[in-house]
Amino acid sequence: MSTEDHPAPRSLAEALRGRDDTALGALLRSRPDLITPVPTDLTQLATRAGTRASVVRALERLDRFALQTAEALAVAGDPASYDELLGLMAGDDRDPEVAAALPAALAALREQALVWGADDRLRLVRTARELLAPSPQHPSPTGLGPSVREATAGMSPGRIQEIVAAVGLPSTHDSVSAVQALAALFTHRRKMARLLAAAPAESREVLERLMWGPPYGQVTHDPAARLRWLLDRGLLLPTAPGTVVLPREVALHLRAGRAHRAPEPVPPAVPAASAHRPQVVDATAAGQAYTALATVEELLTDWNEGGPPVLRAGGLSVRDLKRTAVALDLPEPVAAFWVELAYAAGLLASDGEADERYAATPAYDEWLERPAPERWALLAQTWLTATRTSGLVGGRDAKERALSALGPGLDRSAAPEVRHRVLALLAALPEGAAPDPEAVLARLRWERPLRGAQGTPSAQGQRTEEDLRARLARWTLAEAELLGMTGRGALSAHGRALLGAHTEKTPRTEPHGPGDKLPFHHHRAPGALEPLSLAEQAVAAAAAARLLAPLLPEPLDHVLLQADLTAVAPGPLQRPLAAVLGVLADVESKGGATVYRFTPASVRRALDAGRTAADLHAFLAAHARTPVPQPLAYLIDDVARRHGRLRVGAASAYLRCDDDTVLNEILADKRAAPLRLRLLAPTVLASQADPAALLDGLRAMGYAPAAESADGDVLITRADAHRTPPRTPPEPVPDGPPMPDATLLSAAIRAIRAGDLASTAPRRPADPAAPRPAPGELPRTSSAETLATMQAAVLTGEALWIGYVNAEGAASQRVIAPVRVEGGFVTAYDHTADEVRTYPLHRITGVAELASD
Repeated sequence: MSTEDHPAPRSLAEALRGRDDTALGALLRSRPDLITPVPTDLTQLATRAGTRASVVRALERLDRFALQTAEALAVAGDPASYDELLGLMAGDDRDPEVAAALPAALAALREQALVWGADDRLRLVRTARELLAPSPQHPSPTGLGPSVREATAGMSPGRIQEIVAAVGLPSTHDSVSAVQALAALFTHRRKMARLLAAAPAESREVLERLMWGPPYGQVTHDPAARLRWLLDRGLLLPTAPGTVVLPREVALHLRAGRAHRAPEPVPPAVPAASAHRPQVVDATAAGQAYTALATVEELLTDWNEGGPPVLRAGGLSVRDLKRTAVALDLPEPVAAFWVELAYAAGLLASDGEADERYAATPAYDEWLERPAPERWALLAQTWLTATRTSGLVGGRDAKERALSALGPGLDRSAAPEVRHRVLALLAALPEGAAPDPEAVLARLRWERPLRGAQGTPSAQGQRTEEDLRARLARWTLAEAELLGMTGRGALSAHGRALLGAHTEKTPRTEPHGPGDKLPFHHHRAPGALEPLSLAEQAVAAAAAARLLAPLLPEPLDHVLLQADLTAVAPGPLQRPLAAVLGVLADVESKGGATVYRFTPASVRRALDAGRTAADLHAFLAAHARTPVPQPLAYLIDDVARRHGRLRVGAASAYLRCDDDTVLNEILADKRAAPLRLRLLAPTVLASQADPAALLDGLRAMGYAPAAESADGDVLITRADAHRTPPRTPPEPVPDGPPMPDATLLSAAIRAIRAGDLASTAPRRPADPAAPRPAPGELPRTSSAETLATMQAAVLTGEALWIGYVNAEGAASQRVIAPVRVEGGFVTAYDHTADEVRTYPLHRITGVAELASD
């Protein structure tokens, strides 16, 4: 079962040196932080793989059974044999399911360089052992306490001899051998069974309470008889005044050898909780996809003339989010989701003006011109990879600052991984099947268990992280339904197609077939996404759009006019029709059919936009399937008749009208007092208010004034769409270093191999009596010696070992074959880089010839 070469490696660096390129690539792919930057050789790679930060990151990406295996190795001997590990995991009865799954779990730990050594000498990386081993401050998830040797470290020799005598063992001359004899007794099944058989029932109850942890208990200075019996025989050992602990060996005997109460070699199943016909699922999802597009359009149309202002700290105010939710007729959390999605897709941003406001970007206009299925694919693809998490809006960050929509602090690097895993679990179900959300959460907890070991997050931090991952999963299920990725809880065909490009690059996580009982283990964390090329993303988006297109409703070119001054759109309208109708009428209700209401204000809005009464009559006649009702025709004619009789210009502002009686009527109206009007001529009034305020004031009084230019022409007040300068969408915040692609991986392996060759090549010192340089130490020679050795190597063609410091001050070792030395430079074939390079001689720290062997 061991994958290590013989003879057995003496260090992790030697174990890595024995790997082929495929195995080394698997390590670097599963732990990309190890090549950021690329190590100079395998010794440096092994050192980096043992650092605390890297080991914590690797442990956090283990599934529950692989982590349980690592925890068992942390309480086993160092080194441990495979049989010892199997006993800790499968117990004395050798649970067949655990025994079958253990080789794959151990292989995963080996692949990630958390475990090394042959099967008879398994070693957990020292940092991992420190993180996972039990201690009073950080109890082990196994519930085990310290070993007999650790628990008796501060005990007096006399007390140890008393315990040895109490259990019937011969006394020894030293404490070390006495502790060894006591540990041997506790690990001997038959002898230990006889010892416990003599224990009082109350004493056995104490052991049973401590058996699965926590192993610590409190005692008084005068322990009860049941405790005294255990203390006298070392079955409980004192660790501090008033505190006792159950030794690890005793607990393992009571547990029948198991390190864990419930090993979990197989992940929880995610069964189908309900099933629907795939056609129903796809139709439901398509309907929601169309609603998603309409919602984003409505949002940005509402912000067309400039959206809400940007808070000083960034983001939307609570009041503006509430106003947006009312305008969209949605709950605030759902409105926050659409606002954040449009922002992540690059469709809206801050305009960057002095009075900073949110507005649509030029990319929004380009998005509108694309077919509906392509527009949906862009939104869905953005959602899959975005790290901004709208579900956090309304909460507080670690500093108790409120989190606002479009504001800082909403990025969660785990979001894309959780979304992908949730949808991948849905994709593994039969078409049309929807899972139970709790089953999905249980599976995710198995794939990313949280630990309470030293060095991992605190218990409070774990609860927070667990809560976040659970909330991310729940939000994913809700948001996928909102977006139309799923329908009735099941993954749609177009959602499956869009997800396909991501899932093709992840390891298969389900059994091969119905009869396949292979345990769920992988050499890469589930949900880890490889970088997709633009071509792959385009292929996935095109496939999803192609499946979605026939399911979306065809836009209509007509409405139904009614006598109560309303128009009913029985379905989605073509964009030009919807745009004009949105100006001419107000939306009264939305749903399967949209109801528009015509009012004097809405008709005046259309006239202000440059339309005439004849234009409006012609528009309605062309797009109405019913005759234009007489009340609507009268409304248009009445508003048009009064529209523009009054003209407002800049004086500060002036008001003119051919009918002087109208002006006199306005002057006499008390409501005109704030406008501070005065008569300049029989047909002209001047105002100290600006033209916009004068227009608003007169309209509030029931008039229909029109603005005019300096030349006396009527100004068309059609609202020009306010756009931001070109903006790039926010970049997702990665969860650690990105996974290397094949090109980078190949180059990194070559560089590490070449550097390892340079660092491990045997060197011949210039002085035979001088000791060889230590591994990793740069050679040191004088400038004259360096030059002479280089010139000699050019003549003989020999390879040399050099130390080199580049312009940034980074030191490295290289093996070179000098070709030419001139002008203070040496040109040589660099075996480390596998190319010809030129090096300044003053940057070479020293040179040595390679040993003949």
